[in-house]
Amino acid sequence: MARQLPYPILREIFDRFQAAEPEPKGELDHVNAYTLLVAVALSAQATDAGVNKTTRDLFPIADTPQKMLALGEEGLIEHIKTIGLYRNKARNVIKMAKILVEEYGGEVPNSRAALQALPGVGRKTANVVLNMWWGFPAQAVDTHIFRLGNRAGIAPGKDVVAVERAIEDNIPVDFQLHAHHWMILHGRYVCTARKPKCGTCLIRDLCEFEEKVL
Repeated sequence: MARQLPYPILREIFDRFQAAEPEPKGELDHVNAYTLLVAVALSAQATDAGVNKTTRDLFPIADTPQKMLALGEEGLIEHIKTIGLYRNKARNVIKMAKILVEEYGGEVPNSRAALQALPGVGRKTANVVLNMWWGFPAQAVDTHIFRLGNRAGIAPGKDVVAVERAIEDNIPVDFQLHAHHWMILHGRYVCTARKPKCGTCLIRDLCEFEEKVL
């Protein structure tokens, strides 16, 4: 684990991220808060591209909890069976839809506690929905952010909650809204697990990673 980078260096890192991509976006396709919630729940142990492929035909017919219930678990399985853990995910999505209809009038709640109480929704999923749909500066820590945070010293921590807190505590507030998107994209496409592209990395002179590949 690298040391926590000081504030001036963090500001320079995120200045560069912002200059390169002023409005970073998540890569999961969705049309409303509900489809975003479903897409993120389906993305566990699956790629965004794989999820988008399954939801391309699903969301036009099931973009509300009521329509998802009408489709049913077996109908949903037919759409998502190409992604990992599809049976368990289908079961959770149907249970989730039932709760949203019965307890929230078919609306997606905008509270982390309420979201995390839904079947198949963990802290990361809740934070993605809060950030992407409602614009809350919530930090959804995935494997890419965890790796980058620890490797570069941007937000070191022994687990995802510690990294989330390190982002919230140390990254300048004006970058908080988009921080996790910049970090996900950088970790996914540049600071990769096996062969990081250090030679083309825009923060390589600021990064704490001792084994830079140049």
